[in-house]
Amino acid sequence: MTASANPQPSLRSARHWPSWLGVGVMKLVALLPYRARDLLGRTLGLLTRHLPGGRRRVAQRNLEVCFPELSADQRERLLRATLADLGFMLVEFAFAWMGSERALARVPCTIEGLEHLDACRREGRGALLVGAHFSHLELCARLVSQRIRIAGMYRVMDNPVFEREVLRARLRYAEAMYTKDELLATVKYLRRGGALWYAPDQDMRGKDAVFVPFFGIEAATITATHHLARLSGAAVIPFFHRRLAGGRGYVLRLEAPLENFPSADATADTARVNAQIERMVREAPEQYLWVHKRFKSRPPGQPPIY
Repeated sequence: MTASANPQPSLRSARHWPSWLGVGVMKLVALLPYRARDLLGRTLGLLTRHLPGGRRRVAQRNLEVCFPELSADQRERLLRATLADLGFMLVEFAFAWMGSERALARVPCTIEGLEHLDACRREGRGALLVGAHFSHLELCARLVSQRIRIAGMYRVMDNPVFEREVLRARLRYAEAMYTKDELLATVKYLRRGGALWYAPDQDMRGKDAVFVPFFGIEAATITATHHLARLSGAAVIPFFHRRLAGGRGYVLRLEAPLENFPSADATADTARVNAQIERMVREAPEQYLWVHKRFKSRPPGQPPIY
């Protein structure tokens, strides 16, 4: 997939000027030194932790149903930390997309488990790096791309200016970017021994979804991991990542491929994937994107959560 060098004439119209201004702001943020970006993230976090309205209520409800063992005070502290983390997310997305390779190389980062990818390469086998929607997912995908060549799966943005600019940015460090409708191309890439990053942990309300547990709640989850592994023969590797406190950088961890995956049971395989993602979230719950309505689809006869 390629991106054009110049904006389409329709993207130059006045109605898109606010979007171009936003792109400009992201480029300026990406120019900041690492410590300055960390300070900006903390400052924005002071604002986002007081985020009003629907998204705050969604995050609060998600924490209520996923962490019933916590006290009300503990959940409130986690909620505030989660909302404050959105400030970091804004900065990290800007840097992930617009930051230079030189600046990226100065980010403190430890990557564990690369031997699992090396083993896949020796076998001529592709690898599915299964991650989750953490605030730093884009930055960690780019950080790991410094060590291995990867492709990614993504959702096309509604805003055409951001879609164009972000796709161009991703293609500077990723071998390819695939949408959910490009299954054949994705399978071919994996069959050639490629490494593909993607996160199957959002409620997409598609026909290829099943209800399987996530934090003990039946959550609509796409079965794509099972089908991609079945069609391509790729190994499924859990990809953990978290931001360290105090501006100390990031830890990325690739775990051993899931054994006996895929099986003949797509639902059972999807449940295994959700279990891995739940483990990821429990390692850094305040960095997970709880503002998403993960449980908006419900099994027949079940009451709504939101």
